[in-house]
Amino acid sequence: MKVLFISLILLTVVGVAGCKRSSAPAPSAPPTAPNTLPQVPEAQGGAAPAPQTKYFKGSIGSSLDLQMKLVRADPQLTGSYFYQRVGTRISLRGTIDPDGKFVLEEFDPAGKQTGVFKGMWTVDRQDETVQLAGFWYKPNQKDSDKSTAFSVHEEPINLSGDAEIIAKQIKESSKKLKYEIDAQYPQVTGGNNPNFEQFNQLVRAVVTKKVAEFKKDVQPKEGDEPPPEGSMGSDIGVGYEVALARDDLISIEFAIGSYYQGAAHPNTYTETFNYDLKNGKQLKLSDLFKPGAKYLQALAAYSIADLKKQSKAKDDALPDDEIQNGAGPSAQNYRSWKITKKGVGINFDPYQVGPYAAGPWYVMVPYANLKDVINPEGPIAQLRL
Repeated sequence: MKVLFISLILLTVVGVAGCKRSSAPAPSAPPTAPNTLPQVPEAQGGAAPAPQTKYFKGSIGSSLDLQMKLVRADPQLTGSYFYQRVGTRISLRGTIDPDGKFVLEEFDPAGKQTGVFKGMWTVDRQDETVQLAGFWYKPNQKDSDKSTAFSVHEEPINLSGDAEIIAKQIKESSKKLKYEIDAQYPQVTGGNNPNFEQFNQLVRAVVTKKVAEFKKDVQPKEGDEPPPEGSMGSDIGVGYEVALARDDLISIEFAIGSYYQGAAHPNTYTETFNYDLKNGKQLKLSDLFKPGAKYLQALAAYSIADLKKQSKAKDDALPDDEIQNGAGPSAQNYRSWKITKKGVGINFDPYQVGPYAAGPWYVMVPYANLKDVINPEGPIAQLRL
């Protein structure tokens, strides 16, 4: 069974897969949606609520590469969406009621209606993110007729102006060498921050390097025997999630899954890319904390306690000694970290704090538990408030 990639992102969303597949090369950046907001009449007795702009990622039917932008200005709901493999924006406009029930009609670039989304806007109580789920219908189709389910989850993106994050793809295969490549990486479009382009170049290089290394590794070596007929080939899948995107900071988590022909099992792991958009530099973990602060000890103390708690809830899946070794206060143990709204997220890949069968583990260390070591002049100073 081919391993495309295993998404290790903590936030589990209903019906949304982490790794996306596509049948075409990376699309060009889709045209930017109009930045004008719908006119909303003032509510009686006061001003209308400020419109909310939110970004979503998810699936519709078997297409797992949907990206959507919506502006909510009750009762109006407007925006656009596109498929990563196609790149053409489809405009959306409709209404939403106080209970979150919405209807969105979609229109192609020529203005012809091509479908209708009907569903519910719900807010997760734990992380306050929005999830949309429901069904897509053809124009004039009755609810009782055949429909297609869709589900998207909010990405923590809060970029000003017309700046957006879109997914680009690298998709290749070779019948001769029996390999498949399906990799994605984020790119920022629009906006006027000169550091966007540097971010784009650096994050693109992270993924293209992995693809190049994979292609080099699958090249036949001198003396290698041809693989048995019918044996599985090699593959690599790279997916990503946006952990945080603001005008001053962007944090990306990559999930990498690979399999090499003849191996006993696939290899899965995470890498993160944290970038200071204000000063134009990639961040190190130490950049978040006061000079000389014992931040690794603070991260380790919380992580070890949390992992033991998680392990106990899963019938002691992790041996205590492996937790102590894999989550102890060393830079190597805390190499896969990300910035979130509520804390510093730490990924523990398979084998790090337990056996391979136990899989990956994750700990989110709240800013409140790091308040004594966070640099008050550093990149996460405002987030800790």
